[in-house]
Amino acid sequence: MNEKKNRIIIEPGKTEKNYWLDIWRFRELLFILSWRDIKVRYRQTKLGIAWAILRPMLTMGILLLVFNRFVGLNTTNGQPYAIFVFAAQLPWMFFATALSDASNSIIANERLITKVYFPRIIIPLSSVATSLVDFLISMLLLFGLLAYYGVEPTWRLLLLPVFFLLVLLAAMGAGLFVAALNVQYRDFRYIVPFIVQFGLYLSPVGYSISRVPEAWRPLFGLNPIVGIIDGFRWAITGESVILFQLPFWISLGVIGCFLFLGVYQFRKMERSFADLI
Repeated sequence: MNEKKNRIIIEPGKTEKNYWLDIWRFRELLFILSWRDIKVRYRQTKLGIAWAILRPMLTMGILLLVFNRFVGLNTTNGQPYAIFVFAAQLPWMFFATALSDASNSIIANERLITKVYFPRIIIPLSSVATSLVDFLISMLLLFGLLAYYGVEPTWRLLLLPVFFLLVLLAAMGAGLFVAALNVQYRDFRYIVPFIVQFGLYLSPVGYSISRVPEAWRPLFGLNPIVGIIDGFRWAITGESVILFQLPFWISLGVIGCFLFLGVYQFRKMERSFADLI
C-alpha cells in the first residue's frame, strides 16, 4: 500500500495539474541538490567554509574605506558605520549570490535534466536555498558586531524574517527569470556578473538613501533591493528614511512583478530545456 501511495504516475494532460504537487513530492531532491551545492561551493579551497566569513568582512572593509574614510559618509542616528553597512550587506549579498548561482543552475545540471523527470524549477530553487547558509553565517557575524560595538537589539529585530522573506522572493523571481533565459541566450552568463557588480553601487549599501535627491527616490525604488535594505536597516539599527513610503512600496511592486515574470517565463520555457541544452 505504501508503494502505491508514493508512486508517481505521469498521465497525458495532467502535467499542469500535478506540477506544483510534484514539487512537494520531490522535496527530498531539493534538499539533496542544496546539500550537494553547499559541499561543492568550497571544495578544493584552502580556507573552505572560512570564505563565508571572509567574504562579507572584506566587502564591509572595502565599503568602509571607500564611503566612510574617503567620501566621509556616516550614519544619521549615531550608530556605528560598520553596523550600518553590514545591515545592508545581509540582503544584498544573499540576493547577489542567489541570483548568480540560480542563473547558471539549469546549464550546470544538463545531464540531470536530459535523463530524469522532475519539476525543473527545483534546480534554481536549490541554488537559492544554498545561499541561505552564507546568510546565516553572516547573521552570526552581525550579532558579533553588535556585541563588539555594544549595540543592543530592539524589538524591531523580530520583524527581520519578514524582510528576509522579501529578499528571498526577489531572489527567486529574478533567479527563475534569468535561469530560463540563460538556457537559450548564453549571453546572460556574462551579463549577470556585470549586473551584480554594478548593482552594489546602485543599491544603498555603503550610503543612506537620504543621500539620494527626494525627486529621484521613486525612480531609485525601481531597484527591488532598495526597500529591503531599508527594512533591514530599520530592524537592525533603527535608521530609516523611506520605509513604508512610496519608494518602499514601489520596490515591493517590482518584487511581485519579478516573481510573476520569473515563474511565468520559467514554466513557458521549461519543456524545451532538454532540447536547448
